[in-house]
Amino acid sequence: MSDTQTEVRAYTLRLELIDEPGELLRSLRPIADNGGNLLSIFHERGNVTPRGHIPVEVDVEATPERFERIIDDLRDAGINVIQAGTERYSEGLTVILSGHVIDTDLSNTLSRIQESANASVTDLSLAAPDGTSDVSSARIRIAAERGATDDVLGKLRSIASEKDLRLVEPLKPA
Repeated sequence: MSDTQTEVRAYTLRLELIDEPGELLRSLRPIADNGGNLLSIFHERGNVTPRGHIPVEVDVEATPERFERIIDDLRDAGINVIQAGTERYSEGLTVILSGHVIDTDLSNTLSRIQESANASVTDLSLAAPDGTSDVSSARIRIAAERGATDDVLGKLRSIASEKDLRLVEPLKPA
């Protein structure tokens, strides 16, 4: 008899860590504290993300309940979780926002995308050639749950419309 809530499964976590001593250990603490079994760590110190962080991939075994607690504790610790589980964020899309991106509170825009249960911002590039109070643009990479891309794009359209920004959407496959 197999109970899906008590069955141990393998999961992949993709994290972005600050390049400071002890950050890797700090990111592993929630795994140990919640009974996760560490399978592997891929720490790419030489490969820095555009935000200057270190990408780390961690494979763990845990029950679904323990895995959710691991994710919650990582986020509570301020660790940037890019991907949690192999299926959760399985589709990626890249969009461009143009207009007064900074003046309309870029932080708020990113937070609203992140608040979506279906998406996570994984990368951001910002261009403001004439300063922060003039027209700027942001390239945003988003990881979305399988089948949720249309919902995520709908949320982005709504945010762009509300803030009078131009949204350049990804091309749909033919």
